[in-house]
Amino acid sequence: MSQRMTLITSPVFIPEARLKDAGSLAALFDNNNPLSLEIGCGIGDFIVQIAERHPDQNFIAIDIFNQGCRQTCSRIERSGLTNILMMRIEARYLMYHYLGKDSLQAIYINCPDPWPKERQRKRRLLNKDFLDLALYCLQDHGELNFCTDFTDYGESAAELLSQDERFENRAATPYTHDLGNYPISKYMQRFLDLDQPIFLCRYYKKTRLQVAAPNLSKGFRLRWAKENH
Repeated sequence: MSQRMTLITSPVFIPEARLKDAGSLAALFDNNNPLSLEIGCGIGDFIVQIAERHPDQNFIAIDIFNQGCRQTCSRIERSGLTNILMMRIEARYLMYHYLGKDSLQAIYINCPDPWPKERQRKRRLLNKDFLDLALYCLQDHGELNFCTDFTDYGESAAELLSQDERFENRAATPYTHDLGNYPISKYMQRFLDLDQPIFLCRYYKKTRLQVAAPNLSKGFRLRWAKENH
């Protein structure tokens, strides 16, 4: 299904061309504070909560849906926070082309598309290739946070992460239903109100890893521009 695209003129919305001209997100924030990324920000509930708790950190929220980007921008503007920027861009493309090695303090992935049918599961974001890219972009002891309301995705993500020796689990089990102080979006709250569990995985990148630049597969949702190199 095609999206109805509308122009986003919010001052917190960053078109790719503007990032390319600036050269880095640090230049757009006008500081070198630690940077965290939320992949699939929905309507901005989570990113505003986490950024409000950490005013000394920068946050980039991304989504591929135009309407979600608009709503997130409005929510960021209403919050008055100056440590969040918003982009409509595919996650792997942004990480590979613009963020790069040791660039991120944390990655947050909250309730991504579970692609529930068996034949669709190869489209899921969290897989071995993505973990290679995440580890390349995360700083030592950087966090990879993943949550889902979909049981199969939660269990498979927990298995994938717990078996990767490059990560250290923050919890005693591969996943937990105890969200603790993890920010809860309105989407997540709908499931909690129905007594349906959220699967939360929180892992650290181990220190002193030698992580090579990954061989990247293109994202499914958006076509990438042709490479010039």
